[in-house]
Amino acid sequence: MRALADAALERAVALGADHADVRLQRMRQQTLRLRDGALESARDGEELGLAVRVVHDGAWGFASGTTCTVAAAAELAERAVGVARLGGALSRVPAVLAPEPVHADAVWVSDYDVDPFAVPLAERVERLAQLSRRLLAADGVDHVDASLVQVLENKHYADTAGTTTTQQRVRLHPELVAIAGPASMRTLAPPAGRGWEYMTGTGWDWDAEIDALPALLREHAAAPSVEAGRYDLVIHPSNLWLTIHESIAHATELDRVLGHEAAFAGTSFATFDQLGTLRYGSPLMHVTGDRTAPHGLATVGYDDEGVAAQAFDIVRDGVLVGYQLDRQMAQTRALGRSNGCAYADSAQRAPLQRMPNVSLRPAPGGPSTEELIGRVERGIYVVGNASWSIDMQRLNFQFTGQQFHRIQDGRLAGQLRDVAYQATTTDFWASLEAVGGPETYMLCGTIACGKGQPGQAAAVSHGSPSALFRGVNVLNTRAGA
Repeated sequence: MRALADAALERAVALGADHADVRLQRMRQQTLRLRDGALESARDGEELGLAVRVVHDGAWGFASGTTCTVAAAAELAERAVGVARLGGALSRVPAVLAPEPVHADAVWVSDYDVDPFAVPLAERVERLAQLSRRLLAADGVDHVDASLVQVLENKHYADTAGTTTTQQRVRLHPELVAIAGPASMRTLAPPAGRGWEYMTGTGWDWDAEIDALPALLREHAAAPSVEAGRYDLVIHPSNLWLTIHESIAHATELDRVLGHEAAFAGTSFATFDQLGTLRYGSPLMHVTGDRTAPHGLATVGYDDEGVAAQAFDIVRDGVLVGYQLDRQMAQTRALGRSNGCAYADSAQRAPLQRMPNVSLRPAPGGPSTEELIGRVERGIYVVGNASWSIDMQRLNFQFTGQQFHRIQDGRLAGQLRDVAYQATTTDFWASLEAVGGPETYMLCGTIACGKGQPGQAAAVSHGSPSALFRGVNVLNTRAGA
């Protein structure tokens, strides 16, 4: 690895590059799918490549390839410098990177016990089949779909400042879906930065969830349709994470705010001139970006620009106080050091600004979920995520879920169906009246958040406690009102 990096960096410097970095990256992914306990497919994919990025006369250049030799690395550097020379005439703002301390010979490995790729295929299939059979044995369950995505990511990064980092990350996304006629319900186990131990009881209670799911599904299938109107909502983290993802995390990506994503993913209502003044929500709202959270899907030791992982505030006391940054945006906007949000999903792609784990803090000593429910006279307890819709500025949205439990006089009173909650981002977060305590906190997320042209996927977690929102507009999705 070091010989490849040295060859690329030395050639880039010899050609006049002001900055160069090289990334050797391997991504291995396997996806298993079962139907009613029988294996339907097992798909393996592996990608290995080398990428060189330079700044030459203030312009970016990038080149990548799959041949990992010293000669190929030097050639990539030449191509990257060539791209920068061609693109220089089109660059309106010179590329300058925010300073970052040198991290020499840094090694980081994510927090896991058992490499899932080291577990025999038959053992992994049997675990999913075992969980499927237990669901199928329950009254009312017609079919069960099961899947498991596992990823092993290796990166070696080096740059002309002297930083060299070597990292390995592991993540899993298991999911089981119980089906009863036209109704279905998924497990709530989130994707996690864990190894195979996650499937055998570390970090998730599979026995409890598999035992409870059939009865919840039967109740859901027989539930009455909701009456549209205003309700108080107690939202479980298995649902609230997606609202955080769409209405806060995407809205505070600085490249989106500056219009760099306008052609594909949109812009943001949280414009740069409102930094430090925008009232995002209730004073109880404290949202952080964090690339250090244990078992977080976006947790790293260093980002793809050699910046050490950090935690930082995005919303403090309900006010917008920070954005997600890469080194160029941090420098251009005079925001100091980058907060380490550069990531590329492949050696074939240049790094983009991507989300850290963006999370709502619990209240120290705050209420339990049951206590939050107990404060509601007429409301709905929302559990699990499903479909969603939000506009291109991340301001107007609606979200559905998997379970909607009616709250009457502080107690759960059976499930409802056809529920969606709808609001503008700032109104919704302003209606936050109470944040649950640390015991209600849960780290959820997605294994594939899309962004960029060409598109890139990134895994990201969002932590949240249970939370109480007052007077939120609820739609009946069947009636459309």
